[in-house]
Amino acid sequence: MNFIDLAAQQRRIREKIEARIQAVLSHGKYIMGPEVKELEERLAAYVGVKHAIGCASGTDALLLSLMAYNIGPGDAVFTTTFTFISTAEVISLLGATPIFVDIDPVTFNMDPEKLEQAIMAIETNDSSRYPLPPHDSPLSPKGIIPVDLFGLPADYDAINAITQKHGLFVIQDAAQSFGGEYKGKKTCSQGNIGCASFFPAKPLGCYGDGGMCFTNDDNLAHHINSFRLHGKGDHKYDNVHIGINGRLDTLQAAILLAKFDIFPEEVKLRQEAAQRYGVFLGNDFCSIIAPRVSENCTSAWAQYSVLARNEKHRLGLQSQLKEAGIPTAIYYPKPLHLQTAFSYLNYKEGDFPVSEDCASRIFSLPMHPYLKAEDQERIAREMGSRHV
Repeated sequence: MNFIDLAAQQRRIREKIEARIQAVLSHGKYIMGPEVKELEERLAAYVGVKHAIGCASGTDALLLSLMAYNIGPGDAVFTTTFTFISTAEVISLLGATPIFVDIDPVTFNMDPEKLEQAIMAIETNDSSRYPLPPHDSPLSPKGIIPVDLFGLPADYDAINAITQKHGLFVIQDAAQSFGGEYKGKKTCSQGNIGCASFFPAKPLGCYGDGGMCFTNDDNLAHHINSFRLHGKGDHKYDNVHIGINGRLDTLQAAILLAKFDIFPEEVKLRQEAAQRYGVFLGNDFCSIIAPRVSENCTSAWAQYSVLARNEKHRLGLQSQLKEAGIPTAIYYPKPLHLQTAFSYLNYKEGDFPVSEDCASRIFSLPMHPYLKAEDQERIAREMGSRHV
């Protein structure tokens, strides 16, 4: 059994993918070729925003977004500690300070109440209000990067109300949620900028790395476009900013175009697979807690993550599934505030208890559009085959 079955998807559209690749080989425009613009236009229309700017990865999408806001030393950017390192490392790369926020125990996304506490702690320079990293001089709060973990949109009504109150920007990390919806609108449209990842395992993935920024702001779009091309001005050798080489490859854009043709259908198939899991794993099955989707939201179901009773219980369930040839994964075993890369922030164990608890209990089951009901039933049967 596959954790993510990219081969099944490829069998459906192999001819379309090869035709798209062949078109690129024929015209030879491997850098910023016409497929990049076509993809940007199609995905902007899908999300419902004015601008979509392709880039080299989801990480670059976040980095470019922060660069468009001129983020640097002395700035504070708030984000969750329960996510992949990309979300926070881009803050540090620019010399700014990541301010971690704990999560809601049901959605695994940023807790708006904790966010408000963290902002107030920074604004008053008072770490007794909320755990803060050490800093020689007061930090300037600038923005927030909420994460739509596992495909479920964060609570953007609450988050945007807080940002408007404090004059902060929102960069939506929708690396796992592209294709989902928040109150009838596609993800990547809830913040000032939305960032998608096209890593192969994502709901819409290419055959390498790729990403995209989405915005309705003309000025932000202009700056992101410049920064992804080495800070390009009016022409190739007129550089008006210090930028990066953050372009989306034409070949990857071509592959994404072929995949996007079936993407809306695949999103529906993910919903159906998640609903079947809900049936098989309902009613406190095997003492695990199945994921729940917030009201008026649609998850993209990048992962289907459940909570065990404790770390020992998780290990037992994973072991018996492994014996049955069923793969699992843990996203994420250690919150960012406890990782070596962020030790300079001097956070400690116990600072973000909900994230730490979830990290010790969470694990993910196979999830993809081509997951069969009989396979899901087998997963449930193996998990419940003996007491753990």
